[in-house]
Amino acid sequence: MSDFEHINIPDGDIIEMGTNGLVVPDRPMIAFIPGDGIGPEVWQAARRILDAAVETVYGGEKSIAWCEVFAGQSAAGIYGEGILLPDETIEAIRRFRVAIKGPLTTPVGGGARSVNVAMRLALDLYAGVRPVRYLPGTASPMKNPEKVDLVIFRENTEDVYVGAEWPAGSTQAETILDCANALLDAEKRSGLAKGSGVGVKPMSETASKRLIRRAFEFALAQGRPSVTLVHKGNIMKCTEGAFRRWGYELAQEEFAGRVSAEPGHAPVLVKDRIADAMFQDLILTPENHSVLAAPNLNGDYLSDAAAALVGGLGLSPGANIGDEAAVFEAVHGAAPDIAGKNMANPASLILSGCEMLKHIGWFKAADVVFESVCKALSNGEMTGDLAKWVPGAKSLSCTAFTDALINHIRGH
Repeated sequence: MSDFEHINIPDGDIIEMGTNGLVVPDRPMIAFIPGDGIGPEVWQAARRILDAAVETVYGGEKSIAWCEVFAGQSAAGIYGEGILLPDETIEAIRRFRVAIKGPLTTPVGGGARSVNVAMRLALDLYAGVRPVRYLPGTASPMKNPEKVDLVIFRENTEDVYVGAEWPAGSTQAETILDCANALLDAEKRSGLAKGSGVGVKPMSETASKRLIRRAFEFALAQGRPSVTLVHKGNIMKCTEGAFRRWGYELAQEEFAGRVSAEPGHAPVLVKDRIADAMFQDLILTPENHSVLAAPNLNGDYLSDAAAALVGGLGLSPGANIGDEAAVFEAVHGAAPDIAGKNMANPASLILSGCEMLKHIGWFKAADVVFESVCKALSNGEMTGDLAKWVPGAKSLSCTAFTDALINHIRGH
C-alpha cells in the first residue's frame, strides 16, 4: 500500500473477494472522491450521514476507514495540468474494490473526454445501476408517482460512449467514409455524405449478455417480476436489435425455468420495448416495468428521464458496478454556480451511499439512512431546490438538511 505517491492510506483493512462475493472486514477501507463544484459540500454531508448511521446501528463495532483519492479538478492540482484521472486513483479503487464519488465536471464539445466514462472503462464497471422510486413528500409532475419503482441497468462500456469518433474533414473520418461507401455501393445502398463527422457504435454479445445477466440475477434475488430489454432494434438491427436478441438467448441458455418470455412460466418475465415507446411507458404505465436493461445511450437517457418523474436528479442514487470493483456516485452535475454557498442538495450522494452500504452487506445501516431521508422529506425538511415545489416545505441549507437527517438517525 505504501507505493502510492499522493494517497494516504488510512488505518483499516482491505475488502477481499471471496468465492461467494465480497468479504468485508469490520473496518473496511473505502475510497472517496469529493468531486468538483459542489462536490466537496455534498461529500461532507454524505460522509457525516454514513458515519452516523454506521455508528448508530453497530455501536462502534464497525466503521469505515475513508481514503481520499483524486479525480477531476483536484487531481489536476496535485498531479499536473491535464491529469484528471491519475493511474494511482484507478489502482487504489481497484485494490479497495469499493469507492464513492461526488460530481465531476465534464467538458462539452472540445477538450478532455468525460472523467466518469474514463473511470468506468478503466475499471470495467460495466453495469450502471440506477434505482428510481418515489419518495413521499417530494413534488412530481405525475398524478400517481408512487407507481414508479424500478431499477435501470445500463451497459457502461460500449455503444457511442467508447469515444471512437472523428471530426468532419479529418483524415480518419474520410478514411472510414471511403471504406463504408465502398461496402454500401457493393450492396447497392445509398452512400454516406463526404465531409461528415463519424462515430462508431460497437455493441458485443459478451458485453450485452453480462449486463443483462446482472439484471436477471438482480430481479431474481430481489423478487422483482420482470426485466424489460430497452432498444431501438427496429432501426439499428445489428447493434440494438442484437442486444434484444442476446437478452432472449441468455434467458433460454442460462436462466431456463427462472426467466421466461412466456408470462407465468417463470418467476421473472423477460420482455422488450422499443426505446421511444419506453419513454411513453415511464409516464403512462410505469407500474408495468420493474427492472430495465438497456444499452449505454438508451440507459443514459432513461435514467435521467425516470429521475425527473420522482423529484429529479437530486434524489437519484447511482452506482457503476463491475466484477472486481464498484463506484457509487452522485448522478447530477458539479453546479459550480452554487458551489460554496451551502445551497447544494446532498441527497443523491447520500442515497448512493445507502446503495454502497447494501453492496458491502451492511443492510441495517443502509435502511437507517434511507428511512432518515424519507422521514425528513415527509416532514417537509428539504433543500431549496426541492422545497420551492412543495407548499409549506422548509427550505434548508445543505448543512441544516444534513443535521436534520442525523437527528432522525440518532432518534431511530
